Amino acid sequence: MPFTPSAHIHGHKLVELLGSWHGTARPSSQALAAALRQLALDGRLPPGTRLPAERDLADALGVSRTLVARTLDRLREEGFAASRRGAGSWVKLPDRERDNESHGGWFPAADSEVLNLAQATPSAPPELCAAVDQARLRFAEQLSGHGYQPHGLPELRERIAERYAKRGLPTNPDQILVTSGAQHGFALLLRMLVSPGERVLVEHPTYPNALEAIRGLNVAPVAVPMVEEGWDLELLAASLRQTSPRLAYLIPDFHNPTGIRLDADGRTRLARELARTCTTAVIDETLAEIDLTGDQAPLPMASFTDRALLVGSASKSFWGGLRLGWIRASEDFVQRAVVGRAAVDLGSPILEQLVLAELLRDADRLLERRRVESIERRDHLIAALREHLPHWRFRVPDGGLSLWCDIGAPVSSRLSVAAEQHGVRVAPGVRFSVHGSLERWMRVPYTLPGDQLEEAIRRLATASSSMPDGPGPTALTAPLA
Repeated sequence: MPFTPSAHIHGHKLVELLGSWHGTARPSSQALAAALRQLALDGRLPPGTRLPAERDLADALGVSRTLVARTLDRLREEGFAASRRGAGSWVKLPDRERDNESHGGWFPAADSEVLNLAQATPSAPPELCAAVDQARLRFAEQLSGHGYQPHGLPELRERIAERYAKRGLPTNPDQILVTSGAQHGFALLLRMLVSPGERVLVEHPTYPNALEAIRGLNVAPVAVPMVEEGWDLELLAASLRQTSPRLAYLIPDFHNPTGIRLDADGRTRLARELARTCTTAVIDETLAEIDLTGDQAPLPMASFTDRALLVGSASKSFWGGLRLGWIRASEDFVQRAVVGRAAVDLGSPILEQLVLAELLRDADRLLERRRVESIERRDHLIAALREHLPHWRFRVPDGGLSLWCDIGAPVSSRLSVAAEQHGVRVAPGVRFSVHGSLERWMRVPYTLPGDQLEEAIRRLATASSSMPDGPGPTALTAPLA
């Protein structure tokens, strides 16, 4: 089915987005194509955006029309642009058959030589195979039925409810709705609670896919900046009062990407402000079980206010390939969500739910091993950064799976392009931004084995030192006094 271009970007705006894409080196179609490709993968050039005419783009960039033509040829070959006589050229993403090619950004790497630091997701635990074997024995019991479980399997809902009770939040299975991942759960809640043109309050930075879901409904995100210590609760309260958002999307449990956790006092203050402004909050608990502190965890946000809808996931604690998550809410709300779910899907896969139920039988042992592994990898990453990129600054996270690094200069998008050419994939800070800022920042996960992390950071340092027209080795790689 042909894709129809929708919006148009003017040459001067595209030049602004590209920044110093070629530096002091001689401009090339390869460098321009790489920069435009990265803008498409970052979401700053959405599919369907009509590009300026060749002559106009060449004039705006100060390059030859031949260079622009070659750039568009490259992008069309890679599946990142399409053209039609009389309609010009526009941005697209690779077709399905191209998905396994190595393009950077958030695309999973098929090339084993590319080290993927763009996704903060761990590999499957060794316990998974045994859980699959046990689930397969139980699977035959399900075959005589219709296979649709819009609430989720009762056994899995009971085990999820038990996990909440163990964390200090009494929960019964009727308060759990199993979803096809946390992102699916959040998208379902958005459809239920927010209408186009309304506002959703978010932290800044925040999880990129949540922003995509918000924008996909033509809803305006309201950004509340994080500070070095975490949440500026006074600013958050003021934003709630002044902007009257329909919903808030918050990550108080090892915030993605900063890894900070909101303490009990902060949760009490947040709950008070949500009640004062009658604001419902979706609380993303995707990383809640990846606690690296060993300290007593604060109670879940739903213990502090009944305005908190909790969204959890198996992806970070267990394995992303399970594609399972859940919503924890009141029984009445879960019933409403089941009705609303019918517009999206009719339930999550049965076999995967049986597997997750098996993993939850002895979750504490598995999660403790995952915690020890994450601490080792985090420390390995920190050591590699201090050796190869000693000027980068970061806060050692309380939990989660990544470091949020201040790289010292607003070059993270250009660095991500350069890093791809050196065989490492990274996510620039702009991906976590509401308004296209955060170019001084980069998220670096510690989900790869230690030797791969070491090699990835070595390649990243090489890429940073090779960037043209940047601060150069002094600002990006030289040790600070």
